[in-house]
Amino acid sequence: MFYLQNISYVMKILFLDYDGVICLQGEWESRYNNKEGLDSIFDKFNKEAIDILNEIIEATDCEIVTSSDWRLYSSLEEMQDLFILRGVRKSPIAFTGFIKGSIQDLKLSRSKEILDFVDQYNIKTWCAVDDMDMGLWLTDHFVRTPKSREGIKQTGVKEKIIKILNQSI
Repeated sequence: MFYLQNISYVMKILFLDYDGVICLQGEWESRYNNKEGLDSIFDKFNKEAIDILNEIIEATDCEIVTSSDWRLYSSLEEMQDLFILRGVRKSPIAFTGFIKGSIQDLKLSRSKEILDFVDQYNIKTWCAVDDMDMGLWLTDHFVRTPKSREGIKQTGVKEKIIKILNQSI
């Protein structure tokens, strides 16, 4: 088990949203077809998107911090089990905090949750990936996946994430 006090400024952190990034539009609501276990709680991850995520992990040795709303419906241990079950090389080490806000403020709230985490743990090298456009607040540390059917598989996305995470501290 990884504990937050082990987070270091030399770590590379990937803040990961799920829906529209690794759980693509074609997998949404797949949980309703399953009657037990974690698959009855959470929609499927796209296999090709997981392959890309694993390539990013391999190329950068980053750690994952969940910024997705899925963090509101499970414990960290359950999410770690889900990642193992679904073939992801690394499981999340933490969740970002949660700032309650309106749906109109979701982009701002999620951006602030990520920035608060970065400040709290003095993270120097990080990248956030999301299907919502949070570039206004996260600037050079953000990669958007605007096509919810393609997510992280979109042309150039993997390369942008790797470039951000592999830049010098």
